[in-house]
Amino acid sequence: MTTYLVDSNVLIDSLRGRPSAVGLLQKLAQSGLVVCSVVTAAEVLAGMRRNEVEATQELLSGMRQYEVTAEIAKLAGSLRNEGLSVGRSLSLLDMFIAATAITHDMILVTYNRKDFPMPEIELYSIPEA
Repeated sequence: MTTYLVDSNVLIDSLRGRPSAVGLLQKLAQSGLVVCSVVTAAEVLAGMRRNEVEATQELLSGMRQYEVTAEIAKLAGSLRNEGLSVGRSLSLLDMFIAATAITHDMILVTYNRKDFPMPEIELYSIPEA
């Protein structure tokens, strides 16, 4: 079964009722398992609005959340370091998410493809709206 690791931007758009994001999550759930990283959960919680508390908690409680392990932390640091060595400043939080996808052989679903330039990560192709 395919496992989709969903980035915070997709979850936040879904919580805000954007039809494309809601439809995307529904489509993914029909063809595989939709999960997130604990880092993504923290990003979503940090960005939620007052009126989104209940919906956010419901969404996140229904998703399996992958912990950051020592292996994931080591890979995240290496990915960021590799980016810096070629002049790219990649977010450490994004590298935790990338490392989670790589470590667990998951497809990363994000609207921000440019944040994940590493060739070893498989990105879900989101159709243009």
